[in-house]
Amino acid sequence: MQKIRFGIIGGSGLYRMDALQDLEEITVDTPFGAPSGAIMVGTLDGVPVAFLARHGAGHAFMPTEVPYRANLWAMKSLGVDYLISVSAVGSLKEALVPRHMVLPDQFIDLTRQRAGSFFGQGAVAHVGLSHPVCAALSDVLAQAFADCAFPDATLHRGGTYVCIEGPAFSTLAESQLYRSWGASVIGMTNMPEARLAREAEMAYATLALVTDYDCWHPGHDVVTADMAIANLMHNAANAQALLRAAVRRLAAAPPASKAHRALDQSLVTPVAAMSEATRTRLAPLLARLL
Repeated sequence: MQKIRFGIIGGSGLYRMDALQDLEEITVDTPFGAPSGAIMVGTLDGVPVAFLARHGAGHAFMPTEVPYRANLWAMKSLGVDYLISVSAVGSLKEALVPRHMVLPDQFIDLTRQRAGSFFGQGAVAHVGLSHPVCAALSDVLAQAFADCAFPDATLHRGGTYVCIEGPAFSTLAESQLYRSWGASVIGMTNMPEARLAREAEMAYATLALVTDYDCWHPGHDVVTADMAIANLMHNAANAQALLRAAVRRLAAAPPASKAHRALDQSLVTPVAAMSEATRTRLAPLLARLL
């Protein structure tokens, strides 16, 4: 099968890419269980792309239930080395208005119940995560936004994404705490996704779609799923157009990314010292080193 370099993970409200042509459903078996669903492989303007709905068909998976390791392993096994994550978020800053878009560059991980690494059981690696988002890939997304010249959309560069366990939204005290940290947006899905992408040597960036002001805002003190989804659906068409423009730019000039060699200084266990079962389990991640 042809290597597919560009992958998109769609979050709440983005369950498919309407512009994908020549669609094929790819079912991938992974050592970490089944992914959220079949990976939809097709072309955007002739460029091969892999798309996966993070929450599965019919939005079946809560944030904690998403099989993050299986999803990222499956993408890597297809050859993906540039991964764009689309996610619904709440705003923690007045300037980040519902229906705006954000390209965060930092994460605070407050999740507690999720497996956060591919490694263990005979292989140890400690990847660097001081800059968890690939700046080059974020630049491509920003340039693609400019290409689209949206008449009614706003994009913000940078900021910190607080990832909570969910599925409940924040308490008022929690929301105020996150604001005191200087965080920009809050969501439930980008960790351990970003961490796993780095272990898999994939350039990773988030396109965050603001759906609400969380509960800190005095005029917006109750967050509901209906409210969030309504605002997200409004942004869906713009998000798809931006992704299409980004893929065109990526295909024309894939940027260099430090993420693509993340294991060079991170893998503690020599590949030769790993058991055959461990090497098989980690095969897509270790392929460059074998």
